[in-house]
Amino acid sequence: MTADNPTNKRTIPSVSITTARTGASTKPNSMGMRVMQERAYARRGEQYLLIKSPPASGKSRALMFIALDKLHNQGLKQAIIVVPERSIGGSFADEPLTKGGFWADWTVKPQWNLCNAPGIDEPKVAKSKVKAVGEFLASDDKVLVCTHATFRFAVDELGVEAFDDRLIAVDEFHHVSSNPDNRLGAQLGQFITRDKVHLVAMTGSYFRGDAEAVLVPQDEAKFDTVTYTYYEQLNGYEHLKSLDIGYFFYTGPYLDAIMRVLDPALKTIVHIPSVNSRESTKDKHKEVEEVMDALGEWKGVDPATGFHLIEVEGGRIVKVADLVDDGDSAKRSKVLSALKDPAQRNNRDHVDIIIALGMAKEGFDWIWCEHALTVGYRSSLTEIIQIIGRATRDAPGKERSRFTNLIAEPDAAEALVVDAINDTLKAIAASLLMEQVLAPRFEFTPKGAGKKEGFDYGPDGYAEGKTNVGFNEERGLFHFEIKGLVTPETPEATRICTEDLNEVITAFVQDKSALERGLFDRENTLPEELTQLRMGKIVRDRYPELSETDQEAIRQHAIAALNMTQKAKQLASGGESDGESRSNTALIDGVRLIAMDVRDLDIDLIDRINPFDAAYAVLAKAMDEKMLKQVAATIAAKRVSIPYEEARELALRAVRFKQERGRVPDITSQDAWEKRLAEGVTALARYRAQQQAANG
Repeated sequence: MTADNPTNKRTIPSVSITTARTGASTKPNSMGMRVMQERAYARRGEQYLLIKSPPASGKSRALMFIALDKLHNQGLKQAIIVVPERSIGGSFADEPLTKGGFWADWTVKPQWNLCNAPGIDEPKVAKSKVKAVGEFLASDDKVLVCTHATFRFAVDELGVEAFDDRLIAVDEFHHVSSNPDNRLGAQLGQFITRDKVHLVAMTGSYFRGDAEAVLVPQDEAKFDTVTYTYYEQLNGYEHLKSLDIGYFFYTGPYLDAIMRVLDPALKTIVHIPSVNSRESTKDKHKEVEEVMDALGEWKGVDPATGFHLIEVEGGRIVKVADLVDDGDSAKRSKVLSALKDPAQRNNRDHVDIIIALGMAKEGFDWIWCEHALTVGYRSSLTEIIQIIGRATRDAPGKERSRFTNLIAEPDAAEALVVDAINDTLKAIAASLLMEQVLAPRFEFTPKGAGKKEGFDYGPDGYAEGKTNVGFNEERGLFHFEIKGLVTPETPEATRICTEDLNEVITAFVQDKSALERGLFDRENTLPEELTQLRMGKIVRDRYPELSETDQEAIRQHAIAALNMTQKAKQLASGGESDGESRSNTALIDGVRLIAMDVRDLDIDLIDRINPFDAAYAVLAKAMDEKMLKQVAATIAAKRVSIPYEEARELALRAVRFKQERGRVPDITSQDAWEKRLAEGVTALARYRAQQQAANG
């Protein structure tokens, strides 16, 4: 296999964002709070608070401010901070907040930071930690820090009532799930039912639990949400100017292709593939050796840090930390300790490349990381967001950051072609979701609903009788008026439309049928089949308790947000065939272009856009043309006659069509969607006739 086996000549960015570098997200106010912390603190009186904010935005310190107020001013007895793993417990160490202007310091007595206590979090070993939690609850001390596991065992042992009148703060909340098998999720449900504690939940991932809900809807509705977007975070940095996210397809072993994307001049975290994945050689230690061999000549190991020393082209020595080798625990501990050494935190030259498999993701803080290079797809979107988060820290001299997903190109001749296509689809889904996360937020209202405070509607201002577009630069918010938009009727549907559209979009882009047909069976798939039928079904399945009007409102808002971002990406790239112009254009410029380009936004118009058009344009540049055609043929061959569920949905849409136009859809119509509606009605009639015949 030759070294030029990647299909594309370079990484094609699927999405890029350039920032204004305002410095706002790092500037403290008179109390020492950054923008996100100030926003969260303003809601400190809420009993149930959910903070959605990117990695490195200061969630742990925001919690300190809130917890101190709850302890001193809101009558709560104690605060219990719950983190997913012991290493993250360090984020809640003592902090002299009065130095920044706050009225109290954050202190945790050493015996109550159970993350520092020896022993792993397993039931047998954790008995002493559970005992410590009980002792803490009986004491007059104020703050305890423990892991999710210790907390679960303690609640099982002591019961939920033992925690009455206390604050429970759950960090990395996406670990929780409403799945009955998720113990912590079930316990939180019990706390909410009892209603005697305050809960603060924090997550740096916008896809809480991926396609699985974190809390049941009625519990989630009780939470007041503070959202701080990636757009606000990145735009407010001092140093980081741009972030690129892209995929790079290759054929043959990934070790032959990796040096096409691994630049030893960039501070990089390489995540090699899981041993169970298609990309893995099944020998993780040999893979690490081969990556190091590809970098240059091995010169030994630094005795102080355990880092490998490799001489690369030009004579420079590169320091590589191996977090994959778990054969010698003492050696691994030395490397981990060296990486966490607080004295080296601001030393850019301390380490150059980190090679990991299951580590260096969540809570791993290396501000100098410029490139997160991940081999193979990751089934968890949360994991991908966490990996990208490693590269989005702000640091002096770091102007550009990137995430690259190295993916095996599907080979239609392979027996495993279906698995290969699935991997490709999952990588594209992750990219589409990151675009939603990075984009400014959208607020949609029907045409003529009136202007919103704090929005700039352009030189002529808000114009009555037109569909207006306004922008709030500081918050990264766009207000779009859309003709024909359905407004949510209930508070829960309104909350979903303002706070949880990304959750709905996550479920949609993870829908294999929608992705397959939208990307690879475009000639036979009408956009409305995706935007109305597939998205409609996803919303109904996700929110069965809501009315049809609320379900339709959520569907329209979600598809509008997705299609706005995708259209913005296309406009921002200027239709360039090489994909390079996107690197220099902020996604937000594309949204501005939509505002100029479309004078009369209409929900029907939005429903007629294939949400995957822009992704296909990137894919067409990144994949071999012959391979693309083979994959498309494989997908098209799977297409079946209209299934019952789809026929039923088409028939329902046909009823609406008749109500609006005073006639039934015509199967001979020149309008493809009208024709499809009529086909759905015919198919449903056929299904019903078959059922009647079967019932005799």
